[in-house]
Amino acid sequence: MNFVAPKNSDLLLCEAKDENLYLKLIEQLNKDFNLANEGVDFPMSISPEELKIQLHEKIYRLIQYKFAEYLNLLYVIDVSEEEVKKLDGSDLVILAEQVSFLILKREWQKVWFRNNFK
Repeated sequence: MNFVAPKNSDLLLCEAKDENLYLKLIEQLNKDFNLANEGVDFPMSISPEELKIQLHEKIYRLIQYKFAEYLNLLYVIDVSEEEVKKLDGSDLVILAEQVSFLILKREWQKVWFRNNFK
């Protein structure tokens, strides 16, 4: 069984829901953001759509106002530096959306592996 990353945030969140791992994904996000001292507290009742919006807003604010903390967060979550470097940073809104997806993808990978290889 190989991990295949979904192509976008919507597919990823659908897959997490379908595999009954959506709550684990939220837990992982909360845990890693807190480890990076960027406390978020996504409630377990948050909808996938709302999670996507709130994560995007948080990343946008970090890029805009707290760049060092943003870089630290990417490091703590272990987002691929290669993938981040490939992104076009000319539009911050789009950049924040793309980085949010990279974060979700990495967190989903952690949750998926933990669930499938315990």
